Amino acid sequence: MIELTIGFILDMIIGDPNNPVHPVRGIGYVARKFETIFRSILNKYLKFAGLMTWICVVTLTFIITFEMVSISKRLNIYFGIILEGILIYFCISSKGLVVEGYKVIKFLSKDDLDGARKQLSFIVGRDTASLSEEGIIKAVVETIAENMADGVIAPIFYAGIFGAPLAFAYKAVNTLDSMFGYKNDKYIDFGYFSAKLDDVFNYIPARITGILIIISAAILKYDYKNSFRIYKRDRYNHTSPNSAHPEAAMAGALGVELGGANYYFGKLVEKPTIGDKLKGIHINDVNKTAKVLYLSSIIWVLITLVIRGVIIK
Repeated sequence: MIELTIGFILDMIIGDPNNPVHPVRGIGYVARKFETIFRSILNKYLKFAGLMTWICVVTLTFIITFEMVSISKRLNIYFGIILEGILIYFCISSKGLVVEGYKVIKFLSKDDLDGARKQLSFIVGRDTASLSEEGIIKAVVETIAENMADGVIAPIFYAGIFGAPLAFAYKAVNTLDSMFGYKNDKYIDFGYFSAKLDDVFNYIPARITGILIIISAAILKYDYKNSFRIYKRDRYNHTSPNSAHPEAAMAGALGVELGGANYYFGKLVEKPTIGDKLKGIHINDVNKTAKVLYLSSIIWVLITLVIRGVIIK
């Protein structure tokens, strides 16, 4: 419980460190090595090659983290607790999500649409070159809301179950999906299991996130009734079985419409809309989204600590 508290507080204060020695970058490096190995060995069975890569990367990540924590706690319990807290910190990105969103909004506040589009391109997959101001703001809100589940709530969920080892294993799952979970010629087969297993690991956290957003909306005096209504109605309006859960709850709380068609790599992709356009989306909606994220994170950490305390007793 102490380790999770340390990790969460560090994230809230420092945010996500963008440096070349970030452990998640290490996971990505190892994943590329295993991809090369299994593609060469199993080049006619790419789905199986992708599954073997997934098993090796996730298992290795868990074992290394587990051994680091175990050895450090045997050497000195206080050192071990601090180290595990730092490792959990690397898995959570609540402040990082908000900071990246605000970087985009900073350009908009200066009426620099081109700057905002370029900055947005670093955090979303859609084409940003021709997005309007409303389209940019909508993309920021969607990104923060969707990534609440896999960037904040899910790592806390898995850290609460088995500390840093399971939290890091989850980050490996999430990283593999980000790297290989594409429906293009290169990864449609190799990334099949990475995408599907990421959906499995995010199934419960995504639904918890939607509920937390509704609760946070009520506390912050946003439209929690509409948040609940839209969540029930639109939580499956996405190609992913999980992504629309937090987006629907957030759209309802803000009274805006999210989702819809967007261009990806020059191709128009039709998607269902999420929420009702009760008002136009505004820069202030990013601030509201950030407040919901922070409050939801705090509530979930407290719930996790209480549950862990009850189980330990």
